[in-house]
Amino acid sequence: MARAASTLPLRALLACACAALSVVARIDMALSMEPQPIKVAVYAFELEDFSAGGGIIAPDERDAAYLEQATQEARRLLGESGRYSIVDTSGAPDEPVKAHKMRACGGCVGPITRKLGADQAVIGTLTRINRTEYTLLVQFFDAGTGAPVANYFTGLRMGANYAWWRGVRSLMQNRILARPRT
Repeated sequence: MARAASTLPLRALLACACAALSVVARIDMALSMEPQPIKVAVYAFELEDFSAGGGIIAPDERDAAYLEQATQEARRLLGESGRYSIVDTSGAPDEPVKAHKMRACGGCVGPITRKLGADQAVIGTLTRINRTEYTLLVQFFDAGTGAPVANYFTGLRMGANYAWWRGVRSLMQNRILARPRT
């Protein structure tokens, strides 16, 4: 009888340990079911100039600086959302990346993005209508196929080149990141 009584605390301890392990396993399983951030390569935003001066006045250093601001705003917002992990594109040796011509590279988006280790690519195109109006197109592409997976567009926006980053922020906050996570 004394022997049976001494094993009772051991059995209770084992039962508690098994219950604790079961809870830990369920928590671990639930955490592993959460979607992982999508690795995304956000390429430098590009300018299409359809303004009256587009063929006469070349993009200048201010345009380049404001395009960089727009690109950085997109990277910041996507990264801070927790949905995306930003992949660095600065080291890509490919000519379309260096020349800021990803939007018209003839199918190069998928292969270049795969080489960088990303799952998706983001290409942003600011279209200058005139010196104070622009539109913005942000496209997401699958790295495996090179096919577009999402397109987001803003209609006519007011503001010169110094306002481009605000257009990016508006599109990101109100459309791209406002949609439910899938």
